[in-house]
Formats: sequence, C-alpha cells, structure tokens
Amino acid sequence: MALLAIALIIDWWIGDPDWLWRRVNHPVVWFGAVIDWFDRKIVVYSRKNAAVRANSTSVWWGFALILTLFTFAMAVSAFVYGVLSSAWLLGTIFEVLTIVIFLAQKSLRDHVKRVADALHDGGLDKGRREVAMIVGRDVSQLDESGVSKAAIESLAENLSDGIVAPAFWYAIGGLPGIIFYKAVNTADSMIGHRTKRYEYFGKPAAILDDLMNWIPARLSLMLVMGATALTRGLKNASLVWTVACNDAPKHRSPNAGWPEAGFAAALGLQLGGPRHYGDDVVDGVILNAAGRDTAGPEDIGRALGLFRWICLLLLAIIGLFVIIPG
Repeated sequence: MALLAIALIIDWWIGDPDWLWRRVNHPVVWFGAVIDWFDRKIVVYSRKNAAVRANSTSVWWGFALILTLFTFAMAVSAFVYGVLSSAWLLGTIFEVLTIVIFLAQKSLRDHVKRVADALHDGGLDKGRREVAMIVGRDVSQLDESGVSKAAIESLAENLSDGIVAPAFWYAIGGLPGIIFYKAVNTADSMIGHRTKRYEYFGKPAAILDDLMNWIPARLSLMLVMGATALTRGLKNASLVWTVACNDAPKHRSPNAGWPEAGFAAALGLQLGGPRHYGDDVVDGVILNAAGRDTAGPEDIGRALGLFRWICLLLLAIIGLFVIIPG
C-alpha cells in the first residue's frame, strides 16, 4: 500500500512522461496489439465461416484472448518481482513506475482542463476538437453546454476506470491485479461492443470488465460523497447518495452511472441523456434531472476542483492503511 501511495503522488504531479512514450510504446499499446491480433485472426476465420461473427463459436476466441492477457500480466509481474528479489531498490522502482503507468490522475486532469481552456480562449470549434480527444461520441453538433457536459461526464467515468479501479486491483492483487485489469479494460474499449462483429467475440471482455469495475464504480461514488461532504457539507453529500441511488441503476452501463450521477448531484447539473455515435443515437437517462440543464467552462473548473479533493481523499485513505499497524 505504501508503494501505491507513492505512485499516486508521482502520478498526480508528473503523470505519464510523453517523452518516453514517443520513443517506446505504452503497455496499453501492447495490449491493443494482442487484442488486434486475435481480432484479425477471427476475421480470417470468418471468411471460411461467415456465421462465426454471429454465433457462439467466437466466444471461445474471446475467452482465449482473456487467458492470453492474464498470462501476459503474470509474465510481466514475474519479471518485476524477479528483479525485486535480486535487486530490491531497482525492483521497487520498477513496481512503482508500473503502477504510475496505469494510473491517470494527471493525464485525465490535463485533458479535461484543455477542454475548458479551449472553450474559454478558442471558442466552440476548438472546444469540440479537444473534447473529441476524450470521448467516443459525435461532437460535431454539440453546443458549449454539450461540450462542457461531455468533458465532465468523461472526468466522472474515468475517475473509476482510470484511477479508483487500478488502485483497487493493485491493492487486491498487486502487479498482476492492476496489469490484468488494464488489459481487460483496454479489451472492453476495443471489442466490448454490441455490434455484429463483436457481439460474441467481445462478450467475455465486456462481462469481465463490468465485474471488475463493479466495486470500484461504487467506491468512486463514496469518494464523490466524501469530497462533497468536505467541501459543501453533509447535507449535499446526502443528496449525492440519494440521486445516485435513484438514477445510476437506470444508466445503460451497470457501473458508469454511479460516479456520473455523483458528479451531477455534487455539481447541481443534469448529465447524461441521448448521445450520438456517427449516425446512431443511443438513448441515455438524464442524471439528476432536478439540476441545471446548461453547463459552461466554469462548470468544468468546478468539476476539476471536486476531482482534486477526490484524489486527495483517496490518497489519505490509502495512507491510513499504510500507517495503521497490521
């Protein structure tokens, strides 16, 4: 837990070094290469059997992919632990840096802040370009309020996926836990879609990602409540809980709705609603319908302020586990 606390501090102030990833591939890119290899293999296979994409045969390919990613996580962990056993200092540095690589406090904060800065200084078109970097939806028709809400929703959802869940799985399973979680999360983002191509092949990754994020998503809500209590009092923290319990179960995702609803209530905003993905429109529940239905760059700033308190609270909780004996 002490290494996790150190990693959180480093990630908050330094984050991922861009100069390094310009020279070598980020481990997530390695995960993506493995996933893409399996995807291409199943495409080749589907040329021989056109129905493979639409039947349960491809589920076994999905399970094979998950097993491969698990083996990869164990192999990388074994290497780091091997270094740790032979050279304590070097192994400890490797372990801390591995944790930092899979956390996203600074990168998430910087990306979201760039959306607010773009709206403030460069106007709507620049804001759309910046928010398109962190969301998968069609942003071409979003107004300033839509861009601001999209940035806040991304901040809330990635609080769980990019920070709380990796920290949780490291605390539970050490390096194998955090590496395997990020591999599964990457697989879900690439192939965990309800399309003809991925309906079956991506199902194991999608289900496992939902299971691995179930607890972290709800812990994220607890952190939102704690940060709200510290900054706006217990009454507002209670409102966060009430709104989340009412709205989050209606969200199309079993997990994303909890931190998103928490942020919506904490900020007094409406979030969610229908989203455009190319020509497709995905219906979505409005979270905190009693909140304000318009948002602007200043609301992104307020969301980032809440995010800072959440990250500080997470660090404080982990610090307690470090200093409490036993």
